[in-house]
Amino acid sequence: MAVLKHEESFFNHKKVERLMKINGIVAKTKRKFKVAKNAKHNYPVAPNKLYLSDISYMRTKKGWLYLAAVLDAYTRKIVGFSMSERQTKKFIKNILLYTITQQKINGEIILHSDQGKQYASYSYRDLCKEYGFIQSMSGRGNCYDNAMMESFFHTLKTEKVYWQNYETRAEAKTSIFKYIEINYNRMRLHSGIGYKTPVEFEMLAKRLQN
Repeated sequence: MAVLKHEESFFNHKKVERLMKINGIVAKTKRKFKVAKNAKHNYPVAPNKLYLSDISYMRTKKGWLYLAAVLDAYTRKIVGFSMSERQTKKFIKNILLYTITQQKINGEIILHSDQGKQYASYSYRDLCKEYGFIQSMSGRGNCYDNAMMESFFHTLKTEKVYWQNYETRAEAKTSIFKYIEINYNRMRLHSGIGYKTPVEFEMLAKRLQN
């Protein structure tokens, strides 16, 4: 439906459902994800003003692979990500440095995360201060404070990871990298940003700012 709206093709949902059934097409995202009603926030939302960060994990036959990602709340773009077989302070710091380089950050940005020890460490806090980030953290035990980030991981897993059977971490890294950089950032349409892709919406926002 998102693609049809993006292309300004007008079909009601019943017709789409009927055609999908006839052609044996089913949606990948069967697993439900419910965003809590108290997940709203009062942060200023604009390009490069509010970033969300979190860690998730993927199963491979060689063990777990951890994915740390940073999402721009305005554009829905994944502006930085990194993968590792272990959750370390260096792992989290590297993703922040990568994000700073990629986005050419200029000015203060609110950086929201949970209260994990990697995000609460002195070295991470010092790095945030050095580059002008204002740290924000979810309430203890409340993952829904970071609902937009949780929604991204849900999308990644239901559209890609759950349909794979990764032999190695290297295989998983390649698969997840392609999904984020190509499918999610450049092809996936989001209703919250007017049925545009994150990269498309980011470019539009930059043109409006200039």
